[in-house]
Amino acid sequence: MKKYLISASLIVLAACGAEKTEAPEPKTEAEAAEETALLMPLPTDTTADITSEDLAVRIKTLADDTFEGRGPGTETGEAAADWVAAEMQRVGLQPGGEDGTFFQTVKMINQTVDLSASSLTFIAGDDTEMPMEAKKDAVFWTKRQNADHVSFDPTDVVFVGYGAVAPEYDWNDYGDQELTGKTVIILVNDPGFATGDTDLFKGKAMTYYGRWTYKFEEAARQGAAAAIIIHETEPAAYGWDVVTGSWSGAQSDLVRSNGGEDRATLEGWITRDAAEKLFSSAGLDLEEMKEAAKTPGFKPVSLEGIKAKGEITQTIEQLESRNVIGTLPGKTTPDEYMMYTAHWDHLGKKPEQKTGAPGEDFYADQIFNGAVDNATGTAALLEIAEAMAAQDLDRSAIFAAVTLEESGLLGSAYFAENPTVPLNKIVAGINMDGALPIGRTKDMVVIGYGASELEDMLKDVLAKQDRVIKPDSKPEAGYFYRSDHVSFAKKGVPMLYADGGEDKRDGGIAAGKAAAAVYTAERYHKPMDEYSDDWDLEGFKEDIQAFYEVGLQIAQSDEWPTWYPGNEFEAVRKESLSKH
Repeated sequence: MKKYLISASLIVLAACGAEKTEAPEPKTEAEAAEETALLMPLPTDTTADITSEDLAVRIKTLADDTFEGRGPGTETGEAAADWVAAEMQRVGLQPGGEDGTFFQTVKMINQTVDLSASSLTFIAGDDTEMPMEAKKDAVFWTKRQNADHVSFDPTDVVFVGYGAVAPEYDWNDYGDQELTGKTVIILVNDPGFATGDTDLFKGKAMTYYGRWTYKFEEAARQGAAAAIIIHETEPAAYGWDVVTGSWSGAQSDLVRSNGGEDRATLEGWITRDAAEKLFSSAGLDLEEMKEAAKTPGFKPVSLEGIKAKGEITQTIEQLESRNVIGTLPGKTTPDEYMMYTAHWDHLGKKPEQKTGAPGEDFYADQIFNGAVDNATGTAALLEIAEAMAAQDLDRSAIFAAVTLEESGLLGSAYFAENPTVPLNKIVAGINMDGALPIGRTKDMVVIGYGASELEDMLKDVLAKQDRVIKPDSKPEAGYFYRSDHVSFAKKGVPMLYADGGEDKRDGGIAAGKAAAAVYTAERYHKPMDEYSDDWDLEGFKEDIQAFYEVGLQIAQSDEWPTWYPGNEFEAVRKESLSKH
């Protein structure tokens, strides 16, 4: 891995871990570029005020083609992490990582499937093979890290409904069946989404049992040889093109002590059309099976006469990525922290997906720039850091730009398992991920609404902006479980995850929803997620001002906001705080 020099001043500060220093005088762009080995120059004229101009320059830089989509473990991706660290130092943060640096090393694996030598095939009772064409019918991979070739011989195929074992809901899709060595077929989301019954799981609001990450983990615990999820756009909350874009090319994971041997040999997705043909070949109707799967007491159903086999040939790279962590020491209780998080990574560069000539087919550009997702959040983190560095804080503030979010929240999970400060000393956190540049709104949307007292604090701040809190209008999409705050919430840390509103001051709710729909359809996890100078960042600026004021209130007080009674993370927080 090529290491990047950041700057002489950063190295000195990192080495001595010295007292807080004032941000240096702004340099010209030429001076900044000459002094550093960064691939992109640092800003030269940002201020401690939260402004659209400051946010724009940081978003534009992070989303530039130079960083080639900020792929973790790649030279250009890690160069983006260097840039974030240098910017943290420029605005006055102290190193909060390992060995007096801004970095926390995250050991990772990149696994790239050779589609020409890999396959997933179903076999009907008359030995008719039904090969799944990669990307057209299926996307598949393995989490096994210790072999460049894995396979499984023909196995029985079993439909396990939503693949959930949820004792608190008195639900077990696997029942008492022995499924070791079999291929399981799983629905996306959970039974509450299918019925809308608020007494079943959480109704339309997705629980963790509806997340693809959980489904693969549970299938492995059941001993499955292969785990296949049926994709449907509405319950998944994204189209098949997002599946092919997100799970093709190099797939990243943390280095596992057991090399991933506890995972199924093959994991993947199949399209709704492919699933219908598969079930029909077994004499089953997919819609009837879906109806059965949402009924309490559902038991797994074998696809009689159907077998599955598969093999994966892959290249394996052991790499390193990094979380970037900066701090501002408090003066009264420096061992207590207000935390801000955002992920700096995106999907990188995928040459195999490019179909158009340069300048001809913008949609098929090979660089997944991730301007909204998540150059916006990283820019916000830096903007708040610069504003807070100009304040006197009673408590400390910690700013974590984490890696490998797109691979399953891995960077934040690593931080939560290997915290640089005690988790029971983190008073609260705010996570920022994927802000749409749609202009000013009358509201902010809280993802996972009804979780903690941080919402009360946000409500008071928004009132000063003549704005209100609104719950997530699509709880069925499971957005609460799809960003880095969850890694810390699982450890008990109260976390706020809010998005810009959808009730536009110019155009109303219809205009806000239309803009979000266009982004999801045309830009989310696609090369079209590019920065534009036409973006209206005034609403984003108001959102970041609100996050700043909530965090500043916590950092300048002795308040300990907590989860609302009955929240799923309340018990672990109480246990954590008891060990103060």
